[in-house]
Amino acid sequence: MNKRLILPSILLPLLAACGGAPPEDMGATMEAEDYERGPNNGRMLRDGDFAIELAIVETGVPPEFRAWATDGGRALDPRDVDLNVTLTRLGSRLDEHEFQAQGDFLRGTALVYEPHSFAVSVNAVHERRSYRWQYDSFEGRTRISPEMAEAFGLETGIAGPAAIEETVTLYGRIVPDTDRVRAVSARFDGAIRSVHVMPGETVAEGQLLATVESNESLQSYPINAPISGAVTERIANPGEQTAGRQLFTIVDTSSVWAELAVFPGDRDRVRLGSEVTVAPASGGAPMAGLISYIDVFSAANQSVSARVVLDNGDGSLTPGTFVTAVVRVAEHQVPLAVRRSALQTFRDFTVVYAQIGDEYEVRMLELGRASGAWVEVLGGLDPGTRYVTENSFVLKADIEKSGATHDH
Repeated sequence: MNKRLILPSILLPLLAACGGAPPEDMGATMEAEDYERGPNNGRMLRDGDFAIELAIVETGVPPEFRAWATDGGRALDPRDVDLNVTLTRLGSRLDEHEFQAQGDFLRGTALVYEPHSFAVSVNAVHERRSYRWQYDSFEGRTRISPEMAEAFGLETGIAGPAAIEETVTLYGRIVPDTDRVRAVSARFDGAIRSVHVMPGETVAEGQLLATVESNESLQSYPINAPISGAVTERIANPGEQTAGRQLFTIVDTSSVWAELAVFPGDRDRVRLGSEVTVAPASGGAPMAGLISYIDVFSAANQSVSARVVLDNGDGSLTPGTFVTAVVRVAEHQVPLAVRRSALQTFRDFTVVYAQIGDEYEVRMLELGRASGAWVEVLGGLDPGTRYVTENSFVLKADIEKSGATHDH
């Protein structure tokens, strides 16, 4: 049964069983909209007749605070109000926001970076009187006990440097190694007296294949297998003349080739000696090898053939099988990366979940290059952050169940 389908459905019962609080008590998201909104769609903060409408504006500009002050419903000159907002983020990180008058409003001088999840402290001074408000504005945040985290298989790692491999995916098929194919004929023409093998039979080097009576000496002599391998072709029957023709084909498949099509867009990146991982299209364990040969002529479809020699001692690769190959063409050392398995979506962002104590919160990422396991992070995450690397979908499901919104 699919674990991804089970876990979200049993998350809340397990929370209760483990002594955890249900989502509405966990501070998983912003509080429900139980506050007054002002004419600019901001939050109204009132103290008697004095009021501040505070909003985060992010349409056409980077997210910033704007505020409008009123007294008894009358708009105040923003130059007559001193305003400061302190944001306390997860981990007790403080962001201070000062304000300057601009037109009929006060404009914050600092960026309100994502996530917009914080405890808000607002301090205002008007006509020598001070006003203070506090409220929580959480999103993309949840709390899970260590026991629950272990039960759900949450694994974490530290964001830091990594090697990002640049790869190219090629397609092709398995073919015999021509160095291990033998066409067997008679040394002297004559009558075939006996044949001792059948097509498909595996033979050992030196094993008797047939007996021929020479037309000249009338003496019988053996035809023995020159290599070990499978008899893929037998054109010999007792009583026939050898007539200088090929009688048997033996193929040793203990080593095979992956012949890969390289199209013009990738030709300059795939080089001799490039490391390759080859996987059969029919399934099976991938195998490692190197590009050992690149053809100098193009096929009709403008691709050139690249060859990888593969050990096939276990016989798992059958000639004719289609394969997918991932060729490593470059490696880049980057200062900050996260595991691809950690990535989730939140609103319009790609995120990971940072862990601080028992709390987990989204971090909106700006991503760069990616490899099979790693993705480069260009922004949105501090080096050294502990983040969830496996089963982060549990956190996503919990936050979505709690009705996460983006609201100010």
